[in-house]
Amino acid sequence: MLAATQTAGPSVPTWVGVGASVLLVGVCVAVVVREQLGLGREVVVAAVRAIIQLVAVGALLGLLFTHTGLPGSLLWVAGMVAVGARVAGRRGRGVPNASWVAAAAIAVGVTGTLGLLVLAQVVNAEPRVVVPVGGMVVAAATRGTSVVLLRLAEESVVSRRLIEARLALGLPSGEAFAPHRRTALRTALVTDIDAVKTVGLISLPGAMTGLLLAGVAPLTAIRYQVVVMYMILSAVAVSGLVAARLGTRQLFDDAERLQEPASLAA
Repeated sequence: MLAATQTAGPSVPTWVGVGASVLLVGVCVAVVVREQLGLGREVVVAAVRAIIQLVAVGALLGLLFTHTGLPGSLLWVAGMVAVGARVAGRRGRGVPNASWVAAAAIAVGVTGTLGLLVLAQVVNAEPRVVVPVGGMVVAAATRGTSVVLLRLAEESVVSRRLIEARLALGLPSGEAFAPHRRTALRTALVTDIDAVKTVGLISLPGAMTGLLLAGVAPLTAIRYQVVVMYMILSAVAVSGLVAARLGTRQLFDDAERLQEPASLAA
């Protein structure tokens, strides 16, 4: 189960330490100003927004864990799914009804992946576990869905003549678009597959790093990271597949004709 016993006190910066880390933002601002990139204001705004948002979320999670229990945690995850659907829908706006497609894809990916972890008792059905693990799953599903929808929209424009040629030969819309659907899904998966291949060799991933900083034994932290990597693969694969299938259907009208680029961009 994803429940750890600390072997040492957690290494957590004090608020004074957090204040000192502002110097790192100053380094970024100095580089931006020195190179005349015109991003100084954006860096400052981003840094201020980050701490305000994190403090607000931290306070909300404290209330969530204390007063709402598991139902509130699941509602929080559902909210994250809604936000992810909006983000992915904007990325794939060239696909008709992209936001609804994204919502369905992310919801299926998150429900399947998180549900399997809970049912198999890999993670505890507790708010302090469901919310952070659910957040990682939603983030992975959103990323996979965004890539798939973006690639579907691009393929429908760039490869239009090939698709219409297959349609003219009598292939149904699904088969005519199948090579491009596979390309979209492959693109969504390849980055995470490469990350799994190189995990631990190039960098220590975030979950493992956080556990090590919290004093968890390295071999225990590794078990956590293996579960995290595998659940990310699952979330990307399932949500990407659903997005690819549903998105492909949206690209064609009832007569199985590929919709015009102008309508796709609307």
